Amino acid sequence: MDERPPESAPAAHQTLRILGLLSAQRGPVAASTIAHALDLPRSTVYRLLGVLEAHGFVLHFPEARRYGIGIAAFELSSGFMRQEPLTRLGRPILSALVDRLGESAHLTVLHGRDVVYLIEERAPGRPHLVTDVGVRLPSHVTASGRALLATLPKSQLRALFPTSGAFVHRSESGPFNYAELSLLLEGVRKRGFAAEDGDVTEGIASVAVAVRDHAGWPAAGIAVSFPRDSIPIDRWPDLAAEIGRVASELSRRISGR
Repeated sequence: MDERPPESAPAAHQTLRILGLLSAQRGPVAASTIAHALDLPRSTVYRLLGVLEAHGFVLHFPEARRYGIGIAAFELSSGFMRQEPLTRLGRPILSALVDRLGESAHLTVLHGRDVVYLIEERAPGRPHLVTDVGVRLPSHVTASGRALLATLPKSQLRALFPTSGAFVHRSESGPFNYAELSLLLEGVRKRGFAAEDGDVTEGIASVAVAVRDHAGWPAAGIAVSFPRDSIPIDRWPDLAAEIGRVASELSRRISGR
């Protein structure tokens, strides 16, 4: 993925990258951390933070010398939640996917180190899962979260998982540190899809593909979950290809193409 800003609007591109990074943190961060994570000059970061602060999108905590998300950014996110565009666009194609496969499917978005479940389409006769709408789970243990994390630049991934304390688990499965996560995500990139096998719920496996926006950034993740013995592991690539076609269609819809 090309991270170079478009020649027509580099400042806008970098401003949005700063907002994206800040929104992924669990608390305010230093300007130097932002500059390092996004590979930007500190002078550029301070200048753009000043503009964002003036318009209410960023808050400055002078005693801590850190910056966090402001009220204006929260209002934007509230508008997004009210309009539910991903839910409206994604539900029909996820429903069709479930009808074709006979297995349950989910749509998630990345929020900090977690994924939030926006849609759950459960197949008839399949067990109820923990992934109800609104549920948050650690991204590194879910298939959709791994698919989304694999699309991020290494600097942003490192900012999300700075220490081993950032790795929360639901079972004894890893990854347990950044090195293990990096190795796992490298496998996701090579295969073109992510998977988990009992990491969220014992006996249940999931295969997932990331949905990208018009700029190539991760907009959502689509996962299909199924009893482990219902789909052999050698069929997972075929399942991923089917999910990938749905992900491409959702990407086309959210990009307006």
